[in-house]
Amino acid sequence: MIRAKIAGTGSYLPKRVVTNEELAVKVDTSDEWIQKMVGIQSRHVADTTETNAYMGSEAGRQAMASAGVSPEDIGLLIVATSTPDDMMPSTANQVQAELGIPMCAAFDIAAACAGFIYALTVANQFIQAGTVKHALVVGSEVMSRIVDWTDRRTCVLFGDGAGAVVLSATEEDTGIISGHLHSEGSSRDNLFVQNVYSKNALDGVSSIEAEAAYLRMEGQAVFKKAVAMLSSVVQKTLEDNHLSPQDVDWLVPHQANKRIIAATADHLGLPMAQVLLSIQHHGNTSSASVPLALDEGVRTGKVKRGDLLLLEAFGAGFAWGAVLAHF
Repeated sequence: MIRAKIAGTGSYLPKRVVTNEELAVKVDTSDEWIQKMVGIQSRHVADTTETNAYMGSEAGRQAMASAGVSPEDIGLLIVATSTPDDMMPSTANQVQAELGIPMCAAFDIAAACAGFIYALTVANQFIQAGTVKHALVVGSEVMSRIVDWTDRRTCVLFGDGAGAVVLSATEEDTGIISGHLHSEGSSRDNLFVQNVYSKNALDGVSSIEAEAAYLRMEGQAVFKKAVAMLSSVVQKTLEDNHLSPQDVDWLVPHQANKRIIAATADHLGLPMAQVLLSIQHHGNTSSASVPLALDEGVRTGKVKRGDLLLLEAFGAGFAWGAVLAHF
């Protein structure tokens, strides 16, 4: 049986770090409130040279080096993002060019904060089918460009960055065990960013206020749904594979809110010592958050070969999912 092994990880974080104290000068908030409510101390914010494709390419370069593969080895490239540099071509297409990857399938997946879980699951199926031997999966976001920096409800939450993994085909008893994806399309108004081109008329471009392009969120509704759906999907993932929470070495959650993460861990009966946390210095980097947390866990020596990982994420739509894998 062919499995997809996580052969390497990588990441990129913008140079500029924005602290809670800096934000407290701009909006009515405080470091104490932000840390208490969401667990964030600081976040990285991209400059004009740190584009989505640039960050994704840097993370991908690291992941390929970690996996010991060359651009010529990559048969599939997927970028999970909700903040592409261009409407077209895809960010994956641009990352492909930047990394010098020859002709292969390259496309984006937009599933908001759950995007990396979706992309990882899709890439896993390509490898299991024998279509490709090596896949590069990237989550890259420049959330700072869709955040209203005068809205204290949202501007304190988000950061920029990119994370990546290389999946490689193996016949060993390791790698991705299963992926579980879900979506509920009735909750759009709880978390969305409007496409500013969506209201164009045939006879010209409609006048749309700039604020229409900013992220809008009903925080309480998102919080309640996230806790319920993530608790359900991680439990179902373990049950479907005849495993218990005690079998899990590391929970690798989407880094949206420390209270959501703690509630999910509590539902599983996992101590926070077995949860990979990077939200305190990354903020919510949307589809980049899971691979960023995973790469940090690998680089710091927490995550070791053979560890059982439970990756999960929840995002706008709502869309959510989980991946179970031996590292």
